[in-house]
Amino acid sequence: MSTIAVEKPGHAGATDEEQLNASFARQPILNRDGMLCGYELKIRAPELPADALSDLHADAESDADDATAKAGPAPTPAQRVARAIIRSFIHGNVRGALTGHPAYIDTSRDMLFDDAIERLPAERFLFELPPDMQVDDELIARIVLLHGRRYRFVLDDVTQPNETFAKLLPYADAIKIDITCAPAALLPKLTSVLKSAGKLLIASGLDAQADFETAHGLGFDRFQGYFFARPQTSVTRRVSAPRHALLNLLQLLAGEPTVAQLEAEFKLNPVLVMHLMKLANSSGLAVGHKVTTLRDAINATGTDRIARWTQLLLYADGRKVALEDDPLLQLAATRARFMELAIERLPEAGRDEADAAFLTGVFSFVDAVFGGSLESTLNVLTLSRPIQAAILQREGVLGLLLSTVEALENGSWGELAALCAQLAPLTVEEVAQMGLAAGAWAGVADRSAEGLERIED
Repeated sequence: MSTIAVEKPGHAGATDEEQLNASFARQPILNRDGMLCGYELKIRAPELPADALSDLHADAESDADDATAKAGPAPTPAQRVARAIIRSFIHGNVRGALTGHPAYIDTSRDMLFDDAIERLPAERFLFELPPDMQVDDELIARIVLLHGRRYRFVLDDVTQPNETFAKLLPYADAIKIDITCAPAALLPKLTSVLKSAGKLLIASGLDAQADFETAHGLGFDRFQGYFFARPQTSVTRRVSAPRHALLNLLQLLAGEPTVAQLEAEFKLNPVLVMHLMKLANSSGLAVGHKVTTLRDAINATGTDRIARWTQLLLYADGRKVALEDDPLLQLAATRARFMELAIERLPEAGRDEADAAFLTGVFSFVDAVFGGSLESTLNVLTLSRPIQAAILQREGVLGLLLSTVEALENGSWGELAALCAQLAPLTVEEVAQMGLAAGAWAGVADRSAEGLERIED
């Protein structure tokens, strides 16, 4: 979420007490190697209060009657909302949640014509043009101007060519196609022609493995959807340490192990020892000296941090992939952190509840790594009954929060509002803000004591 002060129309330099809130959710975009290469930001546009709308009309009429007025025409409500959205993108929470990746943003005609849009870094933002955008000479001239300043455009939600598509195609760097809606017989020819024209092809709506395989086979360059978080994917993930070693360590950590017990377990797997030594010597943990022994590493890190690190290590890809580029680990870390932040806003939530929320988030799609049924995997992990019920049946407060983060991931704002009504005092704006904060926490490469260690072989 981002809060923007509204300039009062018709009064140059003055500011209104009203604040506009624009909320954002991010959806991952992967490259052909299955690595993160961008995010689409789903926007919940701010709403102008009724009294603000009345003030706008009154000021506009006043300016029209005042022949000496030096200010230009007052912005329309749509223009004011567009300006608020643009300014929101510059907010620190949005930048942090992008973790260095470019953002794809839905763009309205009003946004394109607002000079504030040129405050966005051209290398970090791509403008998605909807299929129902009004196209005329004025719009084309504006797109050509922005394109000359290195801004890039994406034709969004294409299912088949139409008049708008034909007019905007020469100025588009990329084409986003929902292959679940586009005619299957048309896709091979359409993708072939667009690839020959040098266009980057983005497949959206990929929530099933079969859809991803279809898009990959057709030569698409980018892929948007949560297919990678489903079990039994064709893209084999290699974990950074054998799964049985991670599970054994997690089961040991579930009790109250001694340092000697942890030391003995780590020694059974040199890869885990290597990761722990990296973690112990990361910024914020090594106190004035380099940790050189396994026992010192365990003491420096602490069992709670080792447990969280091990939980997330289950999702890490074993291809020396940087944490911020690993989509499954990012999703697990972001979801877990969101659950922890959200439950802390609820009444009578303490440390135990926060730990349970983190566990619920981190293991909510562990079947994507292990395959088989989610229930059987959760049983192996010996998670508590409330956590299992939250993951499997969406029961209790933990289940509500899990449904909430899923709705946020999908940008389902109506569903999110209904869930927040059951989670007072949480609001949609707060949930969106926590989602960005969780994404930033998960994506920081140079880990401090508050975050997670970079995971790589």
